[in-house]
Amino acid sequence: MSLETAIKKLRELNEPVPRPFRLPTEDEVAAAERALGILFPPDYRYFLLHGSDVAYGTLEPAVVIPECGHLALVETVESARRVGVPGELLPFCEVNGDYYCFASDGHIVLWSHDGLSAGNWSDLAQWIWEVWIDGG
Repeated sequence: MSLETAIKKLRELNEPVPRPFRLPTEDEVAAAERALGILFPPDYRYFLLHGSDVAYGTLEPAVVIPECGHLALVETVESARRVGVPGELLPFCEVNGDYYCFASDGHIVLWSHDGLSAGNWSDLAQWIWEVWIDGG
């Protein structure tokens, strides 16, 4: 399944929240990349620009818009690094001290405070379906 299909399904499931996020601009995504000194995987960039305003279930992936509080991607990455998430991983969603991360080849892993767990997804679309939608 495609990332576009996964985001479309998330939009159908979107829940009303008191202060919904908006989608970031290209400039805001680029600013986050500069702040972190990396280029985001294409799937993550697409998600940020087209699906990062969705609220569903209990997972709260990081966002790159101003004034987003504890969900700011740069803060999420900095927090993850402090607890040992390796630099080759890009953490994008924190859950109880564990982090879902992009690996360098674009697949997703779950980094546990005990080390890498068995969680492994081939791409962001699979992660959205299996973890966020089916697990939400």
